[in-house]
Amino acid sequence: MPRPLPPDDVFRRLAALRDRLHADPAAAPRQAEMARQAGLSQFHFLRRYKEAFGVTPHQDLTRLRIDRAKALLAAEVASVTEVCFEVGFSSLGSFSALFAERAGCPPSAWRRRFWQVAGLPQGRARMRVPWCFVVHFAGADVVDAATLL
Repeated sequence: MPRPLPPDDVFRRLAALRDRLHADPAAAPRQAEMARQAGLSQFHFLRRYKEAFGVTPHQDLTRLRIDRAKALLAAEVASVTEVCFEVGFSSLGSFSALFAERAGCPPSAWRRRFWQVAGLPQGRARMRVPWCFVVHFAGADVVDAATLL
């Protein structure tokens, strides 16, 4: 059964916040700030966001950051540490642990496996990778063609 949507005005505010979150996950405001911008209490904001989108803001943000990290690791223009900070994590240890949990292996191993599957030598940061391959491994919603050129 489909879940009920919040009232129109609340849904519009939540959708605008989600759009900003998706535009730049690394610069996402804290949950209290997002709740304030939506005009809701923190707990009501969490319930309404999950009602509207099926995930909490934190779950949504984590997925976006991990997907963006996959794209950056595939492009191989930055170290794992640089990728960690670029996508908005403040701790390399927590980033690596979360990445391994979500992707099935640590970031460095994911990068090696990506290049092994591609059959391309490592260290070729400016090498062009077919779009379909990147979409499959990095996620279609975060792949930016400019990061691959």
